[in-house]
Amino acid sequence: MIRNGVEVSAQMDISMKPLSCRDKLEYALDRIANPKGEGARTVLTVYADAARAAAHAADARAALGISLGPLDGAIVTIKDLFDVAGEVTRAGSKVLAEEGKPAATDAVVVRRLRAAGAVIVGKTNMSEFAFTAIGVNPHFGTPGNPADRSRVPGGSSSGAAVAVADGMCEIAIGSDTGGSVRMPAALCGIVGFKPSRQRVSTEGAFPLSYSFDSIGPLARSVVDCAKADAILAGEDFSPLLPATLDGLRVGLVEGSPLANLDDTVATAFRSAIGKLDRAGIRLTREKLPLLDDMAAVDAKGGIIGAEACAVHRDRIARRGSDIDANVRYRIERGRDISAADFVDMVRERGRLIRAMDEALESFDALVMPTIPVVAPTIAEVAEQKVFSASNAVVRRNTVIGNFFDLCGVSLPLSGPLPVGLMLLARNGDDRNLLRIAATVMELLQA
Repeated sequence: MIRNGVEVSAQMDISMKPLSCRDKLEYALDRIANPKGEGARTVLTVYADAARAAAHAADARAALGISLGPLDGAIVTIKDLFDVAGEVTRAGSKVLAEEGKPAATDAVVVRRLRAAGAVIVGKTNMSEFAFTAIGVNPHFGTPGNPADRSRVPGGSSSGAAVAVADGMCEIAIGSDTGGSVRMPAALCGIVGFKPSRQRVSTEGAFPLSYSFDSIGPLARSVVDCAKADAILAGEDFSPLLPATLDGLRVGLVEGSPLANLDDTVATAFRSAIGKLDRAGIRLTREKLPLLDDMAAVDAKGGIIGAEACAVHRDRIARRGSDIDANVRYRIERGRDISAADFVDMVRERGRLIRAMDEALESFDALVMPTIPVVAPTIAEVAEQKVFSASNAVVRRNTVIGNFFDLCGVSLPLSGPLPVGLMLLARNGDDRNLLRIAATVMELLQA
């Protein structure tokens, strides 16, 4: 069966089978260990013994009718940038793997997952330092896209998306600074949710940008993302009530988000918009001049690049040759940003965040393609100039949500290769956005 451009079976989708937690775990471990699959490049650390103990405990609770919450017994992976006590946090980097010190404690999100009964099966691969949208990693290998193994998976949460799509877990936890949850979700044909930035603690997550970093889940369904989001945020989960689509106010963003779409994306997006329109959603075309203001801020070098340089400048000076050249280039660009320009960018961004929040008062959500193109091939991005150009295109739409401090979700669309539809909403409207997204996804897959 082909789903969103990815060949799957009922067996591959472990969340579809009414199995014990131990059965689900063993299936996931088999998928990871399969020498013909992508496990070695996708899950860099496997917690087989600890996961089996956690699965046994989950099954014992289930037999007694006891539940720790919506993730009790769920098979989960975590991105390689989250601290696990006693381990070095690599963040996809050879340098950190060799020089890093073991973490003293688990990251906040890891502690919350464990307390909720989630079975953490492993740590997933990623772009080095979480600083590219493509998902290539020269140190630990690049997981092949589930729809076409010759193509990139998207980044930076590359292993997270492949792990979900390939049945190595039910839910993966990633980070999103410029789209790093939503981009690989879109390119791999699954759901990715970026919460409002302040919603989930980043304590114990290796930083890229202190101003932009956020943590979110990837899964096959919006409901699973909502369950994980509640746990990550330290909230109680309540079932998502269906949203009423008739009369929903959605802005179709024109201009740069719709520019130069490839044929596959354009066809899938046009079909999806048609379904939304026929469902009674009040779609209005919006130009949003604030996007031009965002571009003007980024023209000074960008806040993310400056903050990434602050994190890594000493490491670049000592061992720059051991860092992915594409990542190193982006970090080094941050050195050229003056303190005055950085202050100007931060102040202007604050003004634009407030202006966007005001502009979105009359909308339930904005809609646009998650990514304007399908996943490029690994061979296509081997040359640095092509890589840089592709990276800019892939992150073009998703970074809007990060810059304006919004919450956002990418939903899979059907096509010959995976395509994503992105919904963005005001900061703090996470719960309502997830309700809308779940109902929209059901409509799109009908």
